[in-house]
Amino acid sequence: MSTAPRRTALDALHRSLGATMTDFAGWDMPLRYASERDEHTAVRTRAGLFDLSHMGEITVTGAQAAALLDHALVGNIGGVGVGRARYTMICREDGGILDDLIVYRLAEREYMVVANASNAQVVLDALTERAAGFDAEVRDDREAYALIAVQGPESPGILKSLTDADLDGLKYYAGLPGTVAGVPALIARTGYTGEDGFELFTAPEHAERLWRALTEAGAPVGLIPCGLSCRDTLRLEAGMPLYGHELTTALTPFDAGLGRVVKFEKEGDFVGREALEAAAERAATAPPRRLVGLVAQGRRVPRAGMSVVAGGTVVGEVTSGAPSPTLGKPIAMAYVDAAYAEPGTGGVGVDIRGTHEPYDVVALPFYKRQK
Repeated sequence: MSTAPRRTALDALHRSLGATMTDFAGWDMPLRYASERDEHTAVRTRAGLFDLSHMGEITVTGAQAAALLDHALVGNIGGVGVGRARYTMICREDGGILDDLIVYRLAEREYMVVANASNAQVVLDALTERAAGFDAEVRDDREAYALIAVQGPESPGILKSLTDADLDGLKYYAGLPGTVAGVPALIARTGYTGEDGFELFTAPEHAERLWRALTEAGAPVGLIPCGLSCRDTLRLEAGMPLYGHELTTALTPFDAGLGRVVKFEKEGDFVGREALEAAAERAATAPPRRLVGLVAQGRRVPRAGMSVVAGGTVVGEVTSGAPSPTLGKPIAMAYVDAAYAEPGTGGVGVDIRGTHEPYDVVALPFYKRQK
């Protein structure tokens, strides 16, 4: 039985703007409004506005909220200060990644866990199950929030014109409650584009007012609405992993080159610790495959699932690929055998429909903003 896709509070607005809509993780979301390349370039050089209301917010409260999250997730969440955020992961007992998350500490005993849309239910179920025996409550708050992101070098100026919150004092990976355009919101300095920017969590009934105010404030500096398509090319250039591509249950954080998010030194046991200790040891001695960047010498675009080849042998697999508007060439992230993972390694290709197209191995990320 197929269910109709869910719609965000901004659905009618997107359609009025002529957005091309697509089904994404059970949500009807804007893929693009006009040109994907123009939207991408706007975020890199000016500012872009995104509706991210499909993300899954889960609130964890109570005397043992921190202890529960330290047990359920691989990061040291108890060590996150109030008003700060942390990138982390939730893993299975065998170390496989269930999802990558951002956890915001809103108060001494209150946290907001933000999961990917495709995994929100899985994360909610896992946290609920892992909460047994803890004096803490796990609450599904997906309906309580709309999420609007303004990203790009002009975003601080745009937001400053609409809020008296201290944006200059707001560090990367921090969040503070405030008012934007007269609307209450959690203002977080986070994003998924490789640029400076903010994510604004607000009540769905305020979403349209907030979107319109940001659109108006951003118009003089070239802000435009942006869809999921350019969000994907932006995060790919910035070397940021996407669940279902660079991260899966078949991989541990160490396989993904993100072992740094696993904090073995924290107090108490956590789900997957034993498997992750073994994975850390394997990664330190002989990592089977490593995540690398690939830049095309030609024009053909690699796609997820295509084989990476060297000397007629398959040595890896592409996890994400797209034309890069910033580099002007097709790029990809891929897991390749360690012997081919060093930047500058030659003789590597991608099998694109039977033709081995030449690629250069580079270090990630492909793009890093000048601060």
